[in-house]
Amino acid sequence: MIFSIIMLITALLCAVAIVREVRRKNFLAVGFAGISFVVFGWFAIATIISIVTTGGGAPTSY
Repeated sequence: MIFSIIMLITALLCAVAIVREVRRKNFLAVGFAGISFVVFGWFAIATIISIVTTGGGAPTSY
């Protein structure tokens, strides 16, 4: 759970970077921040949904 929260914070920082770099018109940085936002955000949301629906984090062996 802590790792997914860290990834969510990283995604939020990428969103801030997108806004800042659009103002500076640095579109290469916008591209990298956008890709990072999508990847980190998707991973964080998917992990949080998995934890909520299954009641656990990583899969365990029986």
